[in-house]
Amino acid sequence: MPSNDARILAQAAVPTAAVGAVAAVVSGVVAGGKGAIAAVVATLVVVLFMGIGLYVLQRTAKSLPHLFQAMGLMLYAAQILLLFIFVAAFKNTTLFNPKAFAITLVVGTLAWIAAQARAHMKAKILYVEPDSTTGAKPEKSGHSS
Repeated sequence: MPSNDARILAQAAVPTAAVGAVAAVVSGVVAGGKGAIAAVVATLVVVLFMGIGLYVLQRTAKSLPHLFQAMGLMLYAAQILLLFIFVAAFKNTTLFNPKAFAITLVVGTLAWIAAQARAHMKAKILYVEPDSTTGAKPEKSGHSS
């Protein structure tokens, strides 16, 4: 993974993990041990889903740049759909508190999106490939003397 991609991944994952830790403490106080477990599981799901999505999107941008925007829209729609499926699947679970799980899932997703947007805005990513340094001189336009 190129350094810009890894940096963006870290700048999105770390704040999301911090939000998840706060959610685990709050859920533990409000809903007990099952609430804390729910918040930890939800944070792991968010980081896993969004991290894989970011990785797939970065690979698409490099290999198929003409599909980047469409792939991004499809990917985010699929991620949100999968997160709703997770909430629905664990709605009546007794393993952990489903309310704490759902709230942490939503808050973690929003934290990831905000952190990723901030990371992209602050990144110094070239949008034009620089000339290679193979020693070949670029051709000059205009008349030759």
